[in-house]
Amino acid sequence: MIQSLFILSPTGEVLIERHFRSTVTSRTVCDHFWTKASEGLNHHGGVSTASTAILGSNPFMLYDSVEPVMEVPDIGNDGDDANGGGTIYLFSILRDGLSYLAACPPCIGNQNNPSGGLGISPLLITEFLHKIADTFVIYFGDPADESAVKDNFSTAYQLLEEMVDYGWPLTTEPNALTDLIRPPTVMAKIHQAMTGGSSNILSEALPNGTVSNMPWRKAGVTHPNNEIYIDIVEEIDAIVSSSGGVISSDVSGSIQAQSNLSGVPDLILTFNDATLIDDSSFHPCVRYARFEKDKVISFVPPDGPFELMRYRLRLDNGEGHNKPVGSMPIQVIPRISYGKFGSSEKGNSGMAGRISLSVTARSISSLIYSSSRKGPLVIEDVAVVIPFPKFVRTANLNATVGRIIYDEAGKIAKWEIGKLDEKTRPQLNGTMVLEDGSEEKVSSSSISEGEQPPLLVTWKILLSSVSGLNISGLSVTGEHYKPYKGVRNITKSGTFQVRC
Repeated sequence: MIQSLFILSPTGEVLIERHFRSTVTSRTVCDHFWTKASEGLNHHGGVSTASTAILGSNPFMLYDSVEPVMEVPDIGNDGDDANGGGTIYLFSILRDGLSYLAACPPCIGNQNNPSGGLGISPLLITEFLHKIADTFVIYFGDPADESAVKDNFSTAYQLLEEMVDYGWPLTTEPNALTDLIRPPTVMAKIHQAMTGGSSNILSEALPNGTVSNMPWRKAGVTHPNNEIYIDIVEEIDAIVSSSGGVISSDVSGSIQAQSNLSGVPDLILTFNDATLIDDSSFHPCVRYARFEKDKVISFVPPDGPFELMRYRLRLDNGEGHNKPVGSMPIQVIPRISYGKFGSSEKGNSGMAGRISLSVTARSISSLIYSSSRKGPLVIEDVAVVIPFPKFVRTANLNATVGRIIYDEAGKIAKWEIGKLDEKTRPQLNGTMVLEDGSEEKVSSSSISEGEQPPLLVTWKILLSSVSGLNISGLSVTGEHYKPYKGVRNITKSGTFQVRC
């Protein structure tokens, strides 16, 4: 079970602290975590606000040294051993620059498990932390960062009260939570500021879903227009060489839905080829036995946005890995060099660096495009995150397309390109001023062995997929209306790295 929960700011400050059992976990566990986390940060030992904004939901470069589950000393507030065994398990995730920490005590050894151990599924705790972060996004908006939490302290604590009962996850469905705790509104905040009283965020009535066999759906839902939208989203995690070759790749998918249906509709969703799906996980509304038997998804949907399922592509070989994506739809060619390019630069007797990036769209790739797609290839939301080595003092960057955000403290730049087609050939060029005494690092081979971090590329292509998975049918029963149905495929980047 969860003994305590902490939420840390991008600089390590404790924003939220909640203890669910009689034992109070000391904040020293946060110090142990932040000491470990700082090893993966920039050389200043902290995350600047600009770095958090640049990286967004892709913080792998900052916290690459943090294990998802850590065993740390459990020292009480009075300095004594608070747990007998002397250690506590600390789970952590990073979302929108905030570190969500769950402290779980080891279980006491018994006849069947004499060595003790955690006594709970680690994936349960990790998934629950992500559920808390998702709930904050629903209530506070995207991103649910430090300022959003500080502006809604009371709501955040009330949500934790309802979501956790004596250390165990309880109410996690957004529909039930919004019945219990009203989402913050501008008018409620104005009323609270004018009257000086409570914003009255708690509801007096018990939500209908808590006493039914469908806690994910409210009772008496009505919509003037009945419609449901479904997106099949496939993410490509890849490592690409500087010349554009695919070193490794992996594909995972999810089905995101937006349901605006009245009453209690019963839906059946069928695929064109369900054998492509592997390692699937479902929303609680899905009847899993029906899927196992007939390979169709039968469910009563929640009201509003939700994730229906997640899956991985079925393996095409016996090596335990997905078949690599042979050709990517986007190509990023980096050229980075260091040396003496003249005596005009200050410091290091002319030691400096040069960087050049070119980004192109490739119509011939491993993607499968929908029959409804018309016109040339267009890649949306294209951006390149450029982390610089520690020995770089500053950088001067210019781009032919888009804009550049540079965080000098974090040594990170983000090149926002936007839309990219085959005719557009964006270019980025720049120079770098190096720190004093960096001649040895520049002249050695250590740069090519890991001193130069990889680039992180984000992109999205509508009406395309890697697997070719499509929805062949979506039927609605239990209600008399005929809703509007919208289905589309989206392929996007996951952790898409380009080596320099």
